[in-house]
Amino acid sequence: MAGRINDDDVKAVRDAVPIDAVVSEYLQLRNAGGGNLKGLCPFHDEKSPSFQVSPSKGLFHCFGCQEGGDTIAFVMKIDHLSFSETVERLAAKAGITLRYEEGGYNPGHQRGERIRLIEAHKAAAQFYAEQLGSAEAEIGRAFLAERGFDQAAAQHFGVGYSPAGWDHLTRYLRGKGFSDKELIVSGLSQDGRRGPIDRFRGRLMWPIRDVGGEVVGFGARKLRDDDNGPKYLNTPETPIYKKSQVLYGIDLAKKDIAKSSRAVVVEGYTDVMACHLAGVTTAIATCGTAFGGEHIKILRRLLMDNGSARVIFTFDGDAAGQKAALRAFEDDQKFAAETYIAIAPDGMDPCDLRLVKGDEAVQELVEPRTPLFEFALRQIIARYDLETPAGRAAALDEAAPIVARIKNVASQHEVAVQLAGMVGILDTQFVVRRVAQLARWARDRGGRGPAPSAARPAPSAAPAAQSPAAPAGPALNLRNPVHRTERELLKLALQHPALVSPAFDAYGVDEFTAPPYAAVRQTIAEAGGAEQGIDSSADYLARVRDAAPDDRVRALVTELAVEPLHGRTVDEAYAGNHLVAVRLRAVDRRVRDVQGTLTRLGAHGDPEQLAAVQNELWVLQQYAQSLRNRGADAL
Repeated sequence: MAGRINDDDVKAVRDAVPIDAVVSEYLQLRNAGGGNLKGLCPFHDEKSPSFQVSPSKGLFHCFGCQEGGDTIAFVMKIDHLSFSETVERLAAKAGITLRYEEGGYNPGHQRGERIRLIEAHKAAAQFYAEQLGSAEAEIGRAFLAERGFDQAAAQHFGVGYSPAGWDHLTRYLRGKGFSDKELIVSGLSQDGRRGPIDRFRGRLMWPIRDVGGEVVGFGARKLRDDDNGPKYLNTPETPIYKKSQVLYGIDLAKKDIAKSSRAVVVEGYTDVMACHLAGVTTAIATCGTAFGGEHIKILRRLLMDNGSARVIFTFDGDAAGQKAALRAFEDDQKFAAETYIAIAPDGMDPCDLRLVKGDEAVQELVEPRTPLFEFALRQIIARYDLETPAGRAAALDEAAPIVARIKNVASQHEVAVQLAGMVGILDTQFVVRRVAQLARWARDRGGRGPAPSAARPAPSAAPAAQSPAAPAGPALNLRNPVHRTERELLKLALQHPALVSPAFDAYGVDEFTAPPYAAVRQTIAEAGGAEQGIDSSADYLARVRDAAPDDRVRALVTELAVEPLHGRTVDEAYAGNHLVAVRLRAVDRRVRDVQGTLTRLGAHGDPEQLAAVQNELWVLQQYAQSLRNRGADAL
């Protein structure tokens, strides 16, 4: 076995790869204030960003689903990798050679499955790209040239060619050290009568990359008439390739999608190429499957669902294209963005349009034209004879339930008014009432969701203990000033340890009334106290997280380390106020306990014991008064 990765190397990897750079490969991040960044969580569906990244601390935390951790934890979670696979991938990015405590350097055949499959696809992409220059690939180069793509375009998109023989790629990858099992699992090879053979043969090849830019599969286009396979053949489902979760061109388009808050969805690989070369650099396409919910999740994280976000679908004007548009409308409500449809004149796709009319025509095509809801409704209504009352009633019967699915009440009302005009019903309010009634019935059948006023609390008020990720104990009520102050002090101890040290390290666990917060206080103590964080914040937080007794406490540590502080000015005075507030409440609680003991002893109790209790009460009362009068100077 390769053995355990050296701890110093793990630390070097963690320090060398900024967490914001890694997270930005998967979603758009914006300024959240206090040095933090925010975005839509990639681990659960949400409409407003509750996912925060702290570059200075190297941590992320979602206040919605409670996922959190460092750079390594993020990559493990989002790409479904083991710890060692993640460290290996990040080390490769940072140019760090890893050492293993048993067995020396890591040999290639011992690397994790996902890493190996990614490496096999990277090697295959290079092989196919080189083959495009061969004599045999002349037919592929001609195919590209006929569609307006030169050698530079092919190189930009990594287009390649798979030789027509049985096992050219298989033998090449074997020579690179990949096993037959790895080649079969990767989908690059398939079982033949005498062993593995190439899955793709004699075809033009497009590498399909994930959001992070790794090649995870291929799309292969038939070139010869004697090829009995389908026109397009894609990589089968593998551990790294799920067609419902990949978008062709996303690696090239993601930055411009995030920057412009616009995405253009086209139908094929050549359409993506044509759009990008024409200056529409936000174009992406699905890979042999309908545009669906998983694709929407990818785009939403990049678009951030702001009010100006636009998604434009370009479909062929034929029946199949119209059907695809209607399918897209089925998922329309999963977007907060405005959705539009663009159909080129004469039913041309973007690739043909660029050839016939040039780049400007492609740019004009994807300017928002017809709202998707309007297109979908018109497709439905067109099937009915609107010249008759019965036809208008039937069209309304089919179209009204679709409008009723629009979640935003204002938008639903507006579209209902437009529907009345489309169908030709003069009584607009009748249509509006009908749609509203259908919407109510749908809610009643499916169970009412939370009222608008019951929306998710702001990150600063997220009740951590109400989620599975929080330590056991009574639910935290952050309207309770005691809990709120304790939480703020722990945030200060994790984020600004210099402001609360050394006083904080003298605080007992029992000074924190909420069990989850007491657990975090104990964890900080186990890590050596807040004083350890004065010189190196990142190392300190890593030690505190490592000292956590379980995942629940570790998650709460991460949450508190990332959550913004409430103070406008976070300084010694602010920290002192919270140190005093927590200590004073602890002293007041002890005063009440001692007073209870004194009452129970009564006038006839043991004189010596009575004197000791009275003396303790006097000392506590004097200390409490000093805290009230002198503040942090009394600590």
